[in-house]
Amino acid sequence: MKGTKEYLKIKNWAEEDRPREKLLLKSKSALSDAELIGILIGSGTSSMSAVDVAKSILNHTGNDLNNLAKLSVKELMKFKGIGEAKAISIVSAMELGRRRKETQSTKKPKITCSEDAYEAIKPELMDMKHEEFWTLLLSRSNTIIKKQLISSGGVAGTVADPKIIFKSALEELACTIILVHNHPSGNLRPSQADINLTKKMKAAGDLLEIPVLDHLIFTDNGYFSFADENML
Repeated sequence: MKGTKEYLKIKNWAEEDRPREKLLLKSKSALSDAELIGILIGSGTSSMSAVDVAKSILNHTGNDLNNLAKLSVKELMKFKGIGEAKAISIVSAMELGRRRKETQSTKKPKITCSEDAYEAIKPELMDMKHEEFWTLLLSRSNTIIKKQLISSGGVAGTVADPKIIFKSALEELACTIILVHNHPSGNLRPSQADINLTKKMKAAGDLLEIPVLDHLIFTDNGYFSFADENML
């Protein structure tokens, strides 16, 4: 019915219920996740408002913004009412949120335990769907000099070349390093290749007097520490 379609248009809602007006009248914190995403989307379909479209996306992701951040432009475009431009707006907003977390602290973090290392590398590896290998280059006081991307691969693995790893450590005058690679599958168990690589890196670090303090296997929901498990 035409009356039903007209009602579904946000412009026909009471002013205090429209997402943009609600943000102006009240505050951004008064809006639900669906309303905020509805503002990004801007418009819905003939049968769904922008907020309804947002609700359908959130329902698909279990109402978890972390899961929403993992969706690509193409995946978002599968939802009714989401074209390329709207999908790009959502992906851009999620990326800005991730970068904000990364820049919240201007002070270089000090690594005192495996959890500190996990939190430090989280902005780079959270929501990553392919495998990457990183190093944390540390000063004598264990503060991070630099977070260095070594290699980026596919879903199944990536290459970690000791020459590249220790070249960057030498160039930055790092005193110690921590190795990190992610498992997009969420599996925290180290493979035999992970174990062999760790032994090789540990030996190389000892030879160059740049000790490898730890090797973390990163997942969005936790990590495995070779040091904590006495495997270094």
